Amino acid sequence: MRWLFPRLIKMIIAFLSNTIRWEYVGWKYDPANSERHIFAFWHARILMMGTGLKGCHGYTLISEHRDGGYIADTLHLQGFRTIRGSSTRGGARALLQMLRTFQKENCDFGITPDGPKGPREKVQVGTVLLAKKTGLPVRPVIWATNRQWRVTSSWDHFYIPKPFTRGVFIYGEPVSVAADEDDGEAVARVQQAMDAAQDRADSYFDQRG
Repeated sequence: MRWLFPRLIKMIIAFLSNTIRWEYVGWKYDPANSERHIFAFWHARILMMGTGLKGCHGYTLISEHRDGGYIADTLHLQGFRTIRGSSTRGGARALLQMLRTFQKENCDFGITPDGPKGPREKVQVGTVLLAKKTGLPVRPVIWATNRQWRVTSSWDHFYIPKPFTRGVFIYGEPVSVAADEDDGEAVARVQQAMDAAQDRADSYFDQRG
């Protein structure tokens, strides 16, 4: 299962991504762009992030839980790199590893600010600490589709797009965090940016009919 499951997920992701008509609003990731970011996306919407950040050679923070292992293996198959850890397990070690990696490679990072166990869609302080230590701005990336399934039995209400629908990626404005900024104020600003991008994504197709 450890070998098979990630490959099945990769096939499903490829099928969904290739049948959805995607639009990109506010920005679009370009691997040739020398700017570096902490890309922030909700845990529930990790499934299609390989499309929104295609070609990215940075690192995604993935939890050390068993399910995180499946996610990490799937991301590796898509060409992404990962660092294992979370706010509940291995967080300090993962932060140190990310800082050392950034010093060596000057790379992007991907992070789920509410992962791995929530509260759902609430920014945790780890995102802010990474931004302070690296000096990288936090850029929200939220996708939504015109038709989808939501797994309401999961803590994050995991989001699965339906095939042959329309989809959008909303890239929010980057949020810079000063090294001496109060953690609570910084978390509130990142939360506001994430909420604004999500509201725009979730209402995108309602506005267009």
